Amino acid sequence: MSKDNCKQTTCQENSYANEILDWMATEEYKEKNFAREALVINPSKACQPYGAMLCALGVDGCLPFVHGSQGCAAYFRACLSRHTREPIPLVSDSMTEDAAVFGGQANLVEGLRNAIATYKPSIIAMFSSCMAEVIGDDMKSFIANARTQGAVPEDFPIAYGNTPSFVGSHIIGYDNMLKGLLQSLADTRQGKWTNGRLYVVPGFDLYPGNLREYKRMITAMGIYMTMLPDPTEALDSPNTGEYKMYQPGTPMAELADALNASAFLFTQKYSTAGTQKFVKNVQKINSEAVTMPVGIRNTDEFLMTLHKMTGKSIPAELEAERGRAVDAATDAHQYIHGKRFALYGDPDLLLGVVGFLLEMGGIPVHIVCTNGNETFHKEMDRLLASSPFGTEGKVYLGKDLWHLRSLLMTDPVDMLIGDSHGKRLAKDAKIPLARIGFFLTDRVHLHRQPIIGYQGAINLVTMIANMFIDEYDRNCPDERFEVLR
Repeated sequence: MSKDNCKQTTCQENSYANEILDWMATEEYKEKNFAREALVINPSKACQPYGAMLCALGVDGCLPFVHGSQGCAAYFRACLSRHTREPIPLVSDSMTEDAAVFGGQANLVEGLRNAIATYKPSIIAMFSSCMAEVIGDDMKSFIANARTQGAVPEDFPIAYGNTPSFVGSHIIGYDNMLKGLLQSLADTRQGKWTNGRLYVVPGFDLYPGNLREYKRMITAMGIYMTMLPDPTEALDSPNTGEYKMYQPGTPMAELADALNASAFLFTQKYSTAGTQKFVKNVQKINSEAVTMPVGIRNTDEFLMTLHKMTGKSIPAELEAERGRAVDAATDAHQYIHGKRFALYGDPDLLLGVVGFLLEMGGIPVHIVCTNGNETFHKEMDRLLASSPFGTEGKVYLGKDLWHLRSLLMTDPVDMLIGDSHGKRLAKDAKIPLARIGFFLTDRVHLHRQPIIGYQGAINLVTMIANMFIDEYDRNCPDERFEVLR
């Protein structure tokens, strides 16, 4: 083929590709896209064992153990390592085709024997993947048999949770593992006696900056607390030149005493729903669940809930922080007020961030929640209805990021908010992506900066306002390119 013919063919191919891309930005394509039923393209969620792994990492000396294939364990570990840029301990019993036919008991028994001998954990938290759940392996009886066979000492603590990958999402897996830890390792409640501790459950949160902020604010109020689980150091450990497989987390003694808590506070409603019911309805422990404290109003409610539960007053230092957050919001409101946003992510995070946008005068338009439920839908609708800036907002349950692309193309917005998986959508829509959520794999250190509390509100205002200013500077005419903004 001659050079001229080659150029002509390339031009024709490019022209056809552009026609397709133009069509994919139409209402006609959007209608076909939303009509699909069997195909999922880039859902905004991970599978259950991922959440169980995060929960297990928050217990001191705990080794997460996947009853399933080695590939599953490698995937979970790699995903979290890419977000945190930290080494993540996790083992599996390496189920293969034989185990799929005959059951995974032999793998589990040998896996426990090797894990204890090699890695010397204080606790093992076991959870399942697809293969074990499809064939119906009974982990409880398998663990008992492992003790009978001498593979595990009789007094060695092992918790387990069923986390089938083919249903639910990472937030359900987190919840199942947390409930499993309490059911397996917590001592029986001692009547009306309490240990005087407030147990704070952060939910599925991959921001160690958030976890440190929770502890700082609660400690500032003089509250005797335990974070359960506490993966702060596992997600952000110091580089001392010496590798430590087990980072500090919730001590085993405080986990064992959890059911004697004076109260439980859950800072995410939807990633801990089953554990909330177990604590409140079965164990009859005083408990409250709040909206994730993103923004000023949600942080106010978080602190007032702490005050009501414990009787502790809110100290002057937190009142001063609130004043600085209000000042930051006032100084930067003109850059966010009236801007239109599309968001995707977990239900708890979306409720917090949408609340923050509404108090800044931002307009949330498209809200995609792959792993949300009808209860979340109703709560989000109430939140949108509470503000004149929420009238355009619409929630899309069970939809994925390819659905969101059609929404961005047919009903444009000014900014996309979500994790790193949305960068292609933002590029196609020619809008900035504010990287908030889980997983943040293409930027560094964002997970170290809190997005909760008053300091988190300042961080979000700063990030979003400056991104809009950057966009304006990049695209404005020369006569409007100036130092002052």
